Amino acid sequence: MRHDIVMRHETVALITAGRRQRRRRWLLVTGILALLSCALCCAMLYLGNTIYSVRDIVRALAGEQIKGASFAVETIRLPRMLAGLLAGFAFGIAGNTFQTMLRNPLANPNVIGITTGSSAAAVFCIVVLHAGKAVVSVASVAAGLLTVILIYFLSRGRTFSIGRLILVGIGLQAMLDAVISYLLLISAEQDVPAALRWLSGSLNGSQMSELPPLLITVLIFAPIVVALGKHLSILELGEQSASSLGVGTDKTRIALIFSSVCMLAIATATTGPIAFVAFLSGPIAKRLVGAGFSNAIPAGLVGVVLVLAADLVGQFAFQVRFPVGVITGILGAPYLIYLLIRMNRKGDL
Repeated sequence: MRHDIVMRHETVALITAGRRQRRRRWLLVTGILALLSCALCCAMLYLGNTIYSVRDIVRALAGEQIKGASFAVETIRLPRMLAGLLAGFAFGIAGNTFQTMLRNPLANPNVIGITTGSSAAAVFCIVVLHAGKAVVSVASVAAGLLTVILIYFLSRGRTFSIGRLILVGIGLQAMLDAVISYLLLISAEQDVPAALRWLSGSLNGSQMSELPPLLITVLIFAPIVVALGKHLSILELGEQSASSLGVGTDKTRIALIFSSVCMLAIATATTGPIAFVAFLSGPIAKRLVGAGFSNAIPAGLVGVVLVLAADLVGQFAFQVRFPVGVITGILGAPYLIYLLIRMNRKGDL
């Protein structure tokens, strides 16, 4: 009897110690990612065609009029940095949500067509309706939600199948890519460059007036995803296990999907579809943090690091300046090929 009690205490102690270790790892990784994000934000404000002193940059941010520095910092660098910060966090946390909820790294908005649906609506508004940012944002959100609903109904069968959903999403993405190509072909010549710059995913030309919708969306929906992080981890166990543990699977899934699609659509409308950020952020965060705690915040911070670092590389690492989406595409394409090969060998495809 005494031996059983001792064994029980030792087991509890081991579980508690393991949980504390995982919590310390989560806090350490999240803190490092936050510091790295802050460092990249400072680099975005400091680096440019003209290097200003840190004092001048701080004074310009405080509202003082410094010749050259005020315009460069307030009009160009600060909006660019904030757009990358907010969009990167939105892409990262939303991509991780879809991958965790559907238990498949391929089930992310870039691959299953959700981002492409928002892009098709935005391109239609730009080249056909010549609409402003507000209309583009509303159309992107509506198209993203409609794409999710369409994918769900087309992939329905007797039982829910993640593989079927991914295949339907890939097919729908191909169709929407064709729609985008057709819109570009029939559009006026002067509208094509703007649409192509937007489709490449870029922080160029970001303006402070365009950022409030993205900021409000992230402030509203990111906390919802974080709050539902425990339920999201339970959903990863499967439908039956989640229901038996008392999780309202349908309500939780609807809340997570709606929150993620809204963040994705507004971020896409603001910066364009920055390639593979939503795809890479979740797996990288999972490798860094490990199991046991929600990856939502780390995935969002990884998205921030990817966007800001890729934008700095695109601006200053080459003789020609590249949009941020080109750099993230170069990073993400090899990983997608590697993932497909690995899943095929394991029989998951």
